[in-house]
Amino acid sequence: MSQTTAALRLRRAIDRTRHATRERARVGRRPEKADDVRGTFATDGALGFDPFPFLRALHAAGSHAVVIGQVAGIMHGSAELTGDLDLLWDGTHDEARALRAALAACGCTEPPDLDREQVAYRVTGADGDLCTPVLRWGDLDVTPCLTRAETTHDPAGFTVRYAALDDLIRMRRALGRPKDHRRADELARLRS
Repeated sequence: MSQTTAALRLRRAIDRTRHATRERARVGRRPEKADDVRGTFATDGALGFDPFPFLRALHAAGSHAVVIGQVAGIMHGSAELTGDLDLLWDGTHDEARALRAALAACGCTEPPDLDREQVAYRVTGADGDLCTPVLRWGDLDVTPCLTRAETTHDPAGFTVRYAALDDLIRMRRALGRPKDHRRADELARLRS
């Protein structure tokens, strides 16, 4: 696989999202209110969803955060669209500083409390959760996902770290919601 393949998959998915939502009206449903079957694509989060400015800002700030959730799934070839960008980070002071810099660079007006194991954030173009390995993922320890992350190079000149395929499948199965099982099955088929 080319070093840019995953980034290009995500760019194509963002274009598909823009096309699929171009006539959709806002209904007041934020991504954190997504149901366990349809996911955040069915929320207002999909309207104008563009994680690339934040991903670029993370790179510029020196962040080592790892893309997880459906954006990572898309980067591995999932066909399902999404409306949020979730990240796994190590919870250290240095990484918190990098995350704060990236959030500020992308218009975050209400900085989240990065002392928590999971916190929602909102920047121009994306919402999501910032998760540390302290967050419970069933019996799964997600700490190794940080070091096993894959890297893709976006043609615009920055890199993005995202969860390795097997780690993402394990994370999906550990969460166990209907959308997670469906997406884990899809990712397992992509692996074969």
